Amino acid sequence: MSLTYLTTDELSSLIKYDPRTIRERLKDSVLLEGTHYIRPFGGRKILYIWEHIERDMGIMVAQTFAIPMANGGICHG
Repeated sequence: MSLTYLTTDELSSLIKYDPRTIRERLKDSVLLEGTHYIRPFGGRKILYIWEHIERDMGIMVAQTFAIPMANGGICHG
């Protein structure tokens, strides 16, 4: 399977978020290193994995009607 690697600017144009928002608010809270992005060769550059982000965005939409519980679970009320 071939994965699509995107820079922050390329990702921002696809998901319609400002690059600064991606770097400061989404990275490391919603977008996780090793799952949604990598640092190739241990460097500073970040490459986002589009297929993983797209998959998880769909999961979040499907869970829109879920009620979060205090123990971390969700109620499908």
